[in-house]
Amino acid sequence: MSKKNLLVIGNGMVGHHFLEQFVATDAAVDYHIVVFGEEPLLAYDRVHLSEYFGGSSHADLAMGTAEWYAENNLDLHLDEQVTGIDRDARQVVTPKGTYAYDELVLATGSFPFVPPIDGNDRPDCLVYRTLDDLDQIRASAENGKVGVVVGGGLLGLEAANALKSLGLQAHVVEFAPRLMPVQLDDDGGALLRRKIEELGVQVHTEKATTAIVDGEDCRLRMNFSDDSHLETDLIVFSAGIRPQDALARSSGLEIGERGGIVINNQCTTSDPHIHAIGECALWNQRIFGLVAPGYTMARTLASALNGDTEAAFTGADMSTKLKLLGVDVGSIGDAHGQSPGARSIRFNDEASGVYRRMVISEDGKKLLGAILVGDNGPYDTLLQYALNGIDLPASPEALILPESEGGAPALGPDALPDTASICSCHNVTKGDICGVIDAGCQDLASVKAETRASSGCGGCAALLKNVVDSELEKRGVEVSTDICEHFPYSRQELFHLVKVNGIRTFRQLIREHGQGHGCDICKPTVASILATVWNEHILATDHVALQDTNDTFMANMQKNGTYSIVPRVPGGEITPDKLIVLGEVAKEYNLYTKVTGGQRIDLFGATLSELPEIWEKLIAAGFETGHAYGKSLRTVKSCVGSTWCRYGVQDSVGMAILLENRYKGLRAPHKFKLAVSGCTRECAEAQSKDFGVIATDKGWNLYVCGNGGMRPRHADLFATDLSDEELIRTIDRVLMFYVRTADRLQRTSVWLENLEGGLDYLKEVILEDKLGLGEELDEHMQKVIGTYQCEWKTAVEDPEKRKRFREFVNDERKDPVQQWTTERGQRRPVAETA
Repeated sequence: MSKKNLLVIGNGMVGHHFLEQFVATDAAVDYHIVVFGEEPLLAYDRVHLSEYFGGSSHADLAMGTAEWYAENNLDLHLDEQVTGIDRDARQVVTPKGTYAYDELVLATGSFPFVPPIDGNDRPDCLVYRTLDDLDQIRASAENGKVGVVVGGGLLGLEAANALKSLGLQAHVVEFAPRLMPVQLDDDGGALLRRKIEELGVQVHTEKATTAIVDGEDCRLRMNFSDDSHLETDLIVFSAGIRPQDALARSSGLEIGERGGIVINNQCTTSDPHIHAIGECALWNQRIFGLVAPGYTMARTLASALNGDTEAAFTGADMSTKLKLLGVDVGSIGDAHGQSPGARSIRFNDEASGVYRRMVISEDGKKLLGAILVGDNGPYDTLLQYALNGIDLPASPEALILPESEGGAPALGPDALPDTASICSCHNVTKGDICGVIDAGCQDLASVKAETRASSGCGGCAALLKNVVDSELEKRGVEVSTDICEHFPYSRQELFHLVKVNGIRTFRQLIREHGQGHGCDICKPTVASILATVWNEHILATDHVALQDTNDTFMANMQKNGTYSIVPRVPGGEITPDKLIVLGEVAKEYNLYTKVTGGQRIDLFGATLSELPEIWEKLIAAGFETGHAYGKSLRTVKSCVGSTWCRYGVQDSVGMAILLENRYKGLRAPHKFKLAVSGCTRECAEAQSKDFGVIATDKGWNLYVCGNGGMRPRHADLFATDLSDEELIRTIDRVLMFYVRTADRLQRTSVWLENLEGGLDYLKEVILEDKLGLGEELDEHMQKVIGTYQCEWKTAVEDPEKRKRFREFVNDERKDPVQQWTTERGQRRPVAETA
């Protein structure tokens, strides 16, 4: 019996997913399967397309291999475009011949919409869709200064981030009055705009481009309908998508009024032998522009072709959780409150940059939708309330309030029904997860391998881990300490892998010991580990994309989008000349100045482009970076000690300066602070610090693992009457042991509380050298000290690194949005900005 022919046109994410699903069915053996891809490359992950600019290759993004296609007897035709369909003869036509089919699947996807603007076909007018498109954008950016993205939606903001990563001054031009108009309301859009502009991307809303002409300072000039204009060197159109339905249209299949191949619930078109899935398909007058609905269509069709008469596509949840240019954005269900009787509850903290909106039913019992900007913490909980129809608590506003203001804890895994959707990309429920655990899966990795949960967009990773951990604990299984879905290791194990194997980049680490592309958990964690082990500059090409916002610009961003300047003042000791320099710089740039609790002088209000200029002046005067932006040493506080104080018994200032200069280049799991008091009167408050040193008439007493922050904890007495040499060696070893063994973002106080054996065990390791690590810890500390560099000095002396601080490349005007007022003789930001 000869096999039937199944042809699949389109080798994108949805087409590939259909193949994965179908080859696993019983019906697959009855078909000869032929796959056509218009691109010369195997299907790749377009969700993480922007990572191509960060060094990822097609191999990193590829969803399968040629070997997989061969093993599953799939006849793959790449770089072969299907140009026609003969429905009567049941054949498709390509430049290389004709191919017969019994069943035909159209997974042709979509194409970028380019607005009909005069001049939109110029060489530097590009789109953001394929790897070839990205290569063209990179080439265009090499000789440019400014880049513009037309479109302020999801993909548009991703494209803007890509332009920024290429060293361009990035702009976003949006026709609507706000960014992400489909997902966000006015308040959410306004906050997102402010946050994105704080990161150096300029946003222009309510702008209609009438023509693209030659520029004067740049290659192009965009003329707007309001008679304004914007000059740029390249333009990336990301103004939406249109279904790729030309092939279906030419063959006479039913097409929607605004495009799209009409399908029924089984993803079958008006021809019973032709089917359509993904962004080319129109179901119930809707085109779904996310990957998860396309995957659901693929699964539905695979089941239907396998004879499942119950298989049906009935729509899809369009909720989204993502991070755009480092800014959390979430949108759930009826985010705009269009349901009859819907009511809204809003939380808007302008100071911290967090906006949350809940849309609830008229009776207040059900969650219909939500918007989150600035913090996606409540997203997973809110999504489960919305998807599963869980009754809201008596005070539903608690779900979006911070815990400090009466916020409710996250919805625990036990509160979710078995029908709760955990991964919408692969339609994995809590019941599915429980099922595979009962069938033998004993860890997160095996659950993911069996269910494919979190292998799509990855947005469900945290929720998936919580559910798996909870279910494993119920069954008495030890829970994994993996740092995230991309690495089957704890932070301590990753540290060991980096150090022992000489790994110097994130790409090498994830290639050799991880999977996927990384996330906002593992990337900064690995960045910290690499900095601790090798001490290379954080803005080096291989490291810069891993950093958090503050590390990226080596300054703490303030609430109004400006930055702080914090030079190091070891031990709080400063000369009159240096004080004068700080005053002169503050006056020149009109900066707010404050003496902090850490005995430093902070300067506030610098713009991004001013940072290198200011640091150049400070470095010339002998200052160094204070690392206020990093997970590293902040300060070593001191009293005046025996030099001046009549009670002092040791030189606390001299010791504080020595310790601060010694540890100033060390990156750690979290920030840490020291203090040195010259006598037992404790004027430096040493016992509230991570490392506290108190002078005695016989030497120094050392206290460890205190914390004066959110969880105040007095430090524990660790050793007494130490000489200078013994004190330094002991702190060296405790610090390095902490750096090696602590979890990500774990303060020393929490680390000690969680350390098996506690203080006594730590004393055995450090004071008695129980593990034989003493010399190795000493050697590592010496290496850190020997490779120290002032990060700002390196940056201002490197023209390529300075480019990261460009703000308004072709416009010398000050930011027109920022407003200032004067209080107590110094300028301060106005609380609200336009």
